[in-house]
Parts: sequence; C-alpha cells; structure tokens
Amino acid sequence: MVTSLSCSSSRPYVAFTGPKKALLPLPHCTADIRGMQSPVIAPGRAASGRVILVGAGPGAPDLLTVRAVRALAVATVVVHDGLIDPAVLDFAPGARRVDVSKRRDRHTLPQDAINALLVAEARAGHTVIRLKGGDPFIFGRGGEEVDACVAAGVAVEVVPGVSAALGAAAGALMPLTHRDHASSVSFVAGTCQNLVEQDWAGLAGKGRTLVIYMGVTNANAIADKLIADGLAPDCPCAVLERGTLPGARVVRTLLADLGGAVVAHSVVSPALLVIGDVTRGVAAAAVTEGLICAC
Repeated sequence: MVTSLSCSSSRPYVAFTGPKKALLPLPHCTADIRGMQSPVIAPGRAASGRVILVGAGPGAPDLLTVRAVRALAVATVVVHDGLIDPAVLDFAPGARRVDVSKRRDRHTLPQDAINALLVAEARAGHTVIRLKGGDPFIFGRGGEEVDACVAAGVAVEVVPGVSAALGAAAGALMPLTHRDHASSVSFVAGTCQNLVEQDWAGLAGKGRTLVIYMGVTNANAIADKLIADGLAPDCPCAVLERGTLPGARVVRTLLADLGGAVVAHSVVSPALLVIGDVTRGVAAAAVTEGLICAC
C-alpha cells in the first residue's frame, strides 16, 4: 500500500522557499552565536578559524534548529552535502559554498580530502560550516571530521540536527517506539558491501524496530538476509520516501515482498526502510489510507 503525504483538506501545503517563509517563525538571529557550546581545541594548540558541523535535518528547511540558523549566519565558508535544500544555504548569504556531494559510487571528494579541506579553510581564518543532511553523527561521517580537526588543532563544534529517521517517521505518524509494539529501535546502514556478513541478529523482531538507511538499492538482499537470520517473512515493514519533503510517500508491505514493492512503486532515494510492528500502527495505517492530513 502506498500513499502520498499531501494534505487532502482545502488548506494547501505551504512550501518553504526561503528564510522569510518558514512555516514556524524563527527568533531573530544575530551575527553572534552566544549560547553555543565551546569549541573543542586540541590541548596546547590554537587555530585562527574554526569548523562547525551542522545537521541540516531530514530535508524540510523549517526543521533546522535555531542554533543551526545562527551558525550559518556567521559562516564564511559552507562545505555542504548534495541533498541540502537551497533555502538552507540561503541562511549563509555571504559565505563561499563548496559542494562535496556524495552519490552511490560517485564522490565529488573522498573523505580524506574533505577532512583536509575543513582543516585548511579553518587555518586560513574562516568560520567553516560543514553542513550535513540529518544529524552529523548518524551515518554522516561526522566523527571522522571531528577527529581530523582535533588532531590538527582546529577548533570544532557540533550542532545536532533532526535525523532522517526521526523526521520521516514523524511525517508518516509512525512512532519508532511504542508501548504496545516496540521498546527498542536500531539504526543500520544498508550499503555495506559485505551485507551477508553484517551481524544484525536481535535488531529486528517482536518488540523491536529496525531502521535501515541507504537500503533502497539493496532492499531485496536486505529482506533475504533478515529472513535468513530468522525474521518472519510476513513481518510488516514500510518504505519512507522523501520524508518531510513535498511528494513524501509511505509504502507499506511485508518483508518477503519488500524488494518487489520498491520496484513496483519506483522508490528512489532519499528513502528509509522500517522493519517492525510500528509500521502497521493505527495512525500510520490512517496516513496510508489518506484519513489523516500529514502535511
């Protein structure tokens, strides 16, 4: 079953087209970022600039945090991922932009080069915003970039963001934990080359929710792996496509049919796979049936 998460009421969906049209009013953002945590600097070293890793959230620009907006306001260089909405970049109007997009098997810059770029720009005196989709520390390689900055003596801090899983699930009215369905949730990456060798034992099943990032291309292999590991073929699951964005969809199916559902509905990234009973909750089912406006 599939649904588009557009509102069926007479109230139109209000698209976010820039900082002045946020769905929720943002407090006034000045050029300082007082209240942000102190940057981490390697002992005995100093740096003329600094790096701030900023989570841009799951897609919708108005899901940025206030701290993220304030950080962008003082940026002189923004090093950004490819799925960042242009409206988010508009919060740093005077900054030089460096696109380091990563697509499957095609990277603009390898990770080591990105690390070196951040360090070099900070040493040149810039306030460098490393802008990442979702949260920097959830499959964002943020830890590697922080380590590189600390090792080089460059001041670094992290502004968390709404992760893709939390944003997409909220848009689909699909709680990842629920007293009646799941007391734990796990996040894994579905792009591993040696997928069969990954140990996901105990991550999915009764009372548990498994969220798989970057798993659309390998959906069929992922389903086979989970079934081989003992998960029931009729385990309910869902695909959350374009979570929080216009055109968002929820495809609900069974584990044995997961790969076929992805193909049949022409699902493309960005999308998440959710495995477990939370995918057939009352609210999530109502969204799929078009009974609840989820704009």
